[in-house]
Amino acid sequence: MNMIKYTQLHQTSPAKSHHFHKPQPLSQFGLDYQVIVKGKEVISPAVAPTSQHCLPLSNLDLLLPPIKIGVFFCYKKKDNTDMSSDTVVKKMKRSLAGILSKFYPLAGEIVSNSRGEPELMCNNRGVEFVHARADVDLKDLDFYHPDKTVKGKLVPKINHGVLSVQATELKCGSIIISCTINHQVADGYSVGMFLSAWAKYARFEKISNIPSFRPSILNPRYQPHYESSLDDLYIPISSLPPPSSFKEPLFSRTYHVRAKTIECLQCEASTKESKSSKLLSFTAFIWKLLAHGGSYSTRSRSPFRMGLVVNGRRFLAENCIKNQSLFKCHFGNVVSAPYGVMDSTDLKKMTLDEVVKNVGKFVSESTNEEHFRGLIDWVELHRPKPAVAKIYFGCEDDQAVVVSSGQDLPVNDMDFGWGKPEFGSYHIPWGSRTGYITTMPSASGNGDWVVYMHLKQKDLDVIELMAPNVFIPLSIATLI
Repeated sequence: MNMIKYTQLHQTSPAKSHHFHKPQPLSQFGLDYQVIVKGKEVISPAVAPTSQHCLPLSNLDLLLPPIKIGVFFCYKKKDNTDMSSDTVVKKMKRSLAGILSKFYPLAGEIVSNSRGEPELMCNNRGVEFVHARADVDLKDLDFYHPDKTVKGKLVPKINHGVLSVQATELKCGSIIISCTINHQVADGYSVGMFLSAWAKYARFEKISNIPSFRPSILNPRYQPHYESSLDDLYIPISSLPPPSSFKEPLFSRTYHVRAKTIECLQCEASTKESKSSKLLSFTAFIWKLLAHGGSYSTRSRSPFRMGLVVNGRRFLAENCIKNQSLFKCHFGNVVSAPYGVMDSTDLKKMTLDEVVKNVGKFVSESTNEEHFRGLIDWVELHRPKPAVAKIYFGCEDDQAVVVSSGQDLPVNDMDFGWGKPEFGSYHIPWGSRTGYITTMPSASGNGDWVVYMHLKQKDLDVIELMAPNVFIPLSIATLI
């Protein structure tokens, strides 16, 4: 296989001025369309819990601010399948009511307890279901610019509770199914668990992973303790510096990355002695690539923080067979956000395999049970003060980006009875000044990725100028 060298990815050199030339937008950018809400209904679990009760959030849940995770799936109209709006909406409502019987806390709402901490009130209040119609064809939707075409149109807001669902019929007869969930109650793994179970329920199939709502498995130790390194990763919100008056906006883009390109990046990031994973290779590539945005800084040397979200389920369960099934089915947040800091000037000089070693170094500090047990204890010793990961609040003059993997999202399992989707993606404009990137598998099943980015415009310009053959602006035509 011919390797794609990092230098070969640069089709042109960055301009010496403080502004890159912006790539030409897709031809469909600017296409506006209207979305009409045909109906709203609150869907409650078909079988409600026996009594109203409060479900405490775990210590790891308490580290998450109320960020909203949006995810959507596009289904092309099929000739031999009934995809009429009446059929689709009825099936989605019925199956949602049924699956909420298993995931009943999602029909509740966040309330504050006597200490001022959030907890989940399981009161069977229900989930808002929106039925909408968009006067646009699937082929004309510009998913490359989701802030224009997805936000506020195809992904619902949460008006109450922790979950909202929307089914949007398109002019061509295609359907888009989407949902938004409060990150305080679910990480990406949990969202995938819910969506997969929902689709199986809709197909009248047995649900293999019954969700477990037992925050007690994440209780602190009898004598809480932690390593001092966690003080470098997490911080009480009260200790954060005051917000700056300078606020550079972030914008969303969605890209298609081919499997061969990912494999080439992995090959370049690996050595004879050590093979790097695809995710670490991709993260290292992003870190090195975006270091060229450091030329915007007025300082001669510019620190660049790169974070990577780590799922702790495997590490918490690795020493106990009984816990393996508990953590596999645990619904909630079991993640940490370690990060590393390097100077942008040094990053630009390093080879990709040298950068990936630095990624592996800061990630390896969190890929063990003690890190997560210590993190649980860290939260316990700081309660009831709310706290967050430091990387989520980048410094004004420094670059900071977080990469998250959505590879566990079961795109090909998202068949509600009319086949798997042609396309799926996240939409998470999270409101932080830290950039955010997440990957998920393409619905094609061929190893391609769909990559959602929420970055500053200058960083998007760097990506599109220097790696246009890696990050392909996403459209339905590039996927099917």
